[in-house]
Amino acid sequence: MIKSMTGYGRGEACGGGKRVTVEAKAVNHRYSEVVVRLPKAYMVLEDAIKKIFFQGISRGRVDVFVNLETDGEATRQVKVDKQLALRYYKSLKDLAQELEVPCDVGVSALYSLPEVVALDEPEEDMEEVARVVEAAARQSLEGLMGMRIQEGNSLAEDLFLRLTALRHRIKAVEERSPFVAEDYLARLQERVKELLGQTPVDEQRLAMEMALFADRSNITEELVRLNSHLEQFQKALASSEPVGRKLDFLVQEMNREVNTIGSKSNDLEISRHVVDLKSEMEKIREQVQNVE
Repeated sequence: MIKSMTGYGRGEACGGGKRVTVEAKAVNHRYSEVVVRLPKAYMVLEDAIKKIFFQGISRGRVDVFVNLETDGEATRQVKVDKQLALRYYKSLKDLAQELEVPCDVGVSALYSLPEVVALDEPEEDMEEVARVVEAAARQSLEGLMGMRIQEGNSLAEDLFLRLTALRHRIKAVEERSPFVAEDYLARLQERVKELLGQTPVDEQRLAMEMALFADRSNITEELVRLNSHLEQFQKALASSEPVGRKLDFLVQEMNREVNTIGSKSNDLEISRHVVDLKSEMEKIREQVQNVE
C-alpha cells in the first residue's frame, strides 16, 4: 500500500554515559531530503544518521533532532590548579605588603582568578555514543514509518472512493457520447428550417456538416486513454513501492484527457460531467501530493 510523506517518530536510548533522544518529523517534498540537527561536538555522527533515515525514506523532507544528555553515570570533574592559586596568593600578599595595605584575599576570590579552576570533561567513548545514537535513530525511524503507513492507508481509501466517483462520471459520458451527433443534426435541421422556411434543403450539404461535426466531437480515444490511466492509477495504489511521482504524472495525463473531452464534446450534458470530473480530479491531485 502507499505511504504518506508526513509523519513523526521518536526514539530514545541510553549508554556510554549518555541519554539520547532522536525526534524525526517528515513533511511533503518534491525530492528526498534528511536534515540532521545535533550538538556541534557530535557532528561527526551526521552522515550515519542520514544513512539510517534514507534506508526508509525515498521522498519527502525529514528533520531529525538529536539531543544528548549526561545520564549521571559520567559527570564532569572540577579541577583546581593549586600551585597557580598559591602563586596568585603569594603575589597578592607581596603586593599588599609593598603597598602597606591588609591582604584580605579569600578562597572564593582566588577561585575566580584566571585558569585556577577548570572543568575536566570525561573522555567519551565515541563508538559507544554512536551505537546509542544509532539505536535511538532506528527507533525514531520505525515510529515515523508506522505513521506514514497508517496515513498512507487512509489516503488510499480516500483515493479509491474518488476513483469510483470518476468511473461513474466517465461511464455517464460514454453513455451520452453516441447521441451527441444525433442531437446536433436535429438542432441543425431545426435551425436551417427556421432560416430557409419552405426553401428546399441541400441534404448532401447537411450530411457533410454532420460528418465533420461527428469527427470533431469524437471522444472515443480520450475515453479509452482516460480509462487506461484510471486502471494504472488503481494498480499503483496497491503497490508497496514509492509511487507518488507516478500518481502525480497519471493525474496530469487524466486532466489532459478530461480537458480535451470538454473542448471536443460540444454538448451541455457532457460539459456538466466534465466539470464534475475536473472537480474530483483536483481533489485527487491534492491527495497525491502527500503520497511518497
